[in-house]
Amino acid sequence: MSAAFDVVVVGAGIVGAACARELAAGGLKTLVMDAGGVGGGATAAGMGHIVAMDDSPAQLALTSYSQRLWHELAEQLPNDAEFESCGTLWVASDDEEMDEVRRKQKVYALAGVRSEVLSADALAQEEPHLRPLAGALLVPSDAVLYPPCAAGYLIREAIRMGAQVQLSRSVVFAGAGSVQLDDGTKIQAPVIVNACGAEAPSLTPGLPIRKRRGHLVITDRYPGFVHHQLVELGYLKSAHSIATNSVAFNVQPRRTGQLLIGSSREFGAEDTDLNRALLGAMVTRARDYLPGIGDLQAIRVWTGFRAATPDKLPLIGPWPEDKTLYLATGHEGLGITTSLATARLLASTIVGDKAEIDVAPYLPSRYSSLLGDNGRSTELRVTPHA
Repeated sequence: MSAAFDVVVVGAGIVGAACARELAAGGLKTLVMDAGGVGGGATAAGMGHIVAMDDSPAQLALTSYSQRLWHELAEQLPNDAEFESCGTLWVASDDEEMDEVRRKQKVYALAGVRSEVLSADALAQEEPHLRPLAGALLVPSDAVLYPPCAAGYLIREAIRMGAQVQLSRSVVFAGAGSVQLDDGTKIQAPVIVNACGAEAPSLTPGLPIRKRRGHLVITDRYPGFVHHQLVELGYLKSAHSIATNSVAFNVQPRRTGQLLIGSSREFGAEDTDLNRALLGAMVTRARDYLPGIGDLQAIRVWTGFRAATPDKLPLIGPWPEDKTLYLATGHEGLGITTSLATARLLASTIVGDKAEIDVAPYLPSRYSSLLGDNGRSTELRVTPHA
C-alpha cells in the first residue's frame, strides 16, 4: 500500500514551516508534525533579525539569498509578522574596527549586498543614543520581523497549498521511510525531514549539533530610542566562537517601540534557567554602547536554544546513513534569516531540481567522516502525487 504522504516534516518552527510551504507549493503531499505548536522553540525565543552575515563565503551566500526571498515575500506577510526594513548598523569602536568596516563593505559589495560606511558624525546623527564611536557600516537591506507570527503565516500558506498539520504529536523515531509517535502510531512517507532545531539529534543520533543557550531581554515601549538593528563589529568574533561562552552588543527595535537586547551564547546548559552572571555581562555590554538603555524598564527575560554545528553552517539535505531522511537544522542563530533559503534548497534537493545557489557547503555528507564506514551520501528523488 502506498504512503499517504510524499513528505513528513517533523518540526513546526520557522524552518519546518518554510519547508512545508515550499514542498506543498511543489505539489508534494506534505504532513507537518510537532510536539508543541507552530513557531515554538528557537523561533519563539529568537530576535527575528533578517541579516546578511559574512562569517564565511557559504554563510554570506545563504543569508543574502534568503534575505532576498524575505523581501520578495514581505508584501504578503500579515501585519502581525511585523516585517520592518530597518537596516543594520555594524558599529565600530575605534580605527581598527573601522578597518573591519571597510573590509566588510568590500566583501558585501562582491556578494551584491549594498552597504554604506558612516563616519562618527553620521552615525551620531542616525543613532544619537549611542556613545561616541568611530563609525559604522550601514546595511539597509537587513530587516526584522516577529518570528512566531511569520512561522504561523508560512504554515497557513502550506495548508492552503494542501499540506496537513498535526500538532501536539510527539515523534519518537524518524527515518527508514516512517515516523513513529509516542503512542505507537506509524506514518509512512518516502521522505522524512528532521527540522527539529536543537532537538534534532534526539531523532537522528550522530548529528554534529550542540545546544547553545542564549538570553534575551525585552523592554517596555520607547518609540524612537533606536532606529536600526545595532550590532558591534566584534559580534562575529565573540558571539560566533564555538568554544567559549560569550556576549556581544546587539539591540533590535520592534514596531511596538520595544527593544530586544542581546546577545549571549553558552554551551553545556540543558535547562532554560537564567545564567545571571552571563545575563549581567550582556546587559553591561549593551549599556557600554547605549548608556541610556540602563534607564529603560525591562519587562521580560528569557532563554532559548540554538542548534550549533562545528562549522557554523546548517545541515540541509540527505542524511548519509538513511536515504529517506533529510535534514533542515543546525542554523545556530540564523534560522530565522535562512529559513526561506533552507526550504528552497531542501525542496530542490528532494525533487532533483537545480538550486539557485550551490548546496554543497550545507550538505550533511560533509560530516560523513564522523559516521564511520557506513556514511554515504545518497538521495531519494520524489515526484508529486498525481
